Amino acid sequence: MNDIFNQHFLGNSITSWALAIATTSILFVVIHFFRVIIVGRAKKWSLNTATSWDNFIVEMIEKSVVPFLFIASFYFAVSNLTLSPKVEKVSEVVFLVACTFFALRIMSAAFRKFVYSFINTRDNSEAKGKQASGLILIVNIVIWIFGIIFMIDNLGYDVTSLIAGLGIGGIAIALAAQTILGDLFSYFVIFFDRPFEIGDFVVIDDKSGIIEYIGIKTTRIRTLGGEQLVCSNTDLTNSRLHNYKRLQKRRILFNLGVTYQTSHQKLSEIPKMLKEIVQSKPYVQFDRAHFSGYGDFSLNFEIVYYILDPDYTLYMDKQQDIYLDIYRTFENEGIEFAYPTQTLLMQSEDAVAR
Repeated sequence: MNDIFNQHFLGNSITSWALAIATTSILFVVIHFFRVIIVGRAKKWSLNTATSWDNFIVEMIEKSVVPFLFIASFYFAVSNLTLSPKVEKVSEVVFLVACTFFALRIMSAAFRKFVYSFINTRDNSEAKGKQASGLILIVNIVIWIFGIIFMIDNLGYDVTSLIAGLGIGGIAIALAAQTILGDLFSYFVIFFDRPFEIGDFVVIDDKSGIIEYIGIKTTRIRTLGGEQLVCSNTDLTNSRLHNYKRLQKRRILFNLGVTYQTSHQKLSEIPKMLKEIVQSKPYVQFDRAHFSGYGDFSLNFEIVYYILDPDYTLYMDKQQDIYLDIYRTFENEGIEFAYPTQTLLMQSEDAVAR
């Protein structure tokens, strides 16, 4: 029996092979027990908690830590065997690649979870989540590039020339793609400074519409005419943009004129009439009403008030009600609105001769 266990196969005794297989089997059973019992109970517990981070941690343990433990167990058992240098090198490379892959996978998922957790605490989180997809993609690319460079360095290769090449290549790409990089940096400005968000109604120069999509290079706006307006991010950050979604109240200033035949008593009563009309409307805040000056054909009044709601339809409804009430009040009081007129004075020939 001892002779059988002392026999060698592929450079190792049967005892060494049996010990490696037993070690691997025991570790696999322990890891399987950990996944089924410990992780399973943790998953059920995390479903009853208010935070979502514990769900994320349990998910990462199940999808990344447990598979890595299986690979590490196998590598630990194999490392105790005497293998050829080529096989040992391959096993080391496979283990290092597995370590790097699962570590980068956890880092990438953690960053994504952090961003979405931060967004979910803000208003309009669904739209902001769509906007953040570009940022997550860029950061993940950076994470994986640096992780792969770190792995290559640990494999024994000189990464100095690689990093220098990336630096020179980066400069060349930056010079060749200045516009694209400018839009990319403008995307970061839009994401962090938030001058507008998806769903906001904006006016840019003579164009107006609702922000529909914010990408890494372009932003798309659904105009009032129905077509889609595509603008580069740089153009938007360099423009004077009116964001009406963040309007809290509207200030309205308008003028009206009455005829010069209006009596002094009526003129002095008009500001009070206008004030009463505006104050009678809900969601409307009166500011002032004054006799503002003498026009070419009218006595002018200036009225200022606020609509205490950003809704455009409500603004038009209230303005219409105020205009109609002013017309009815003036009609009842016998006050005439002024309109452009000319008075022609004619003299008879006898008057001219005198």
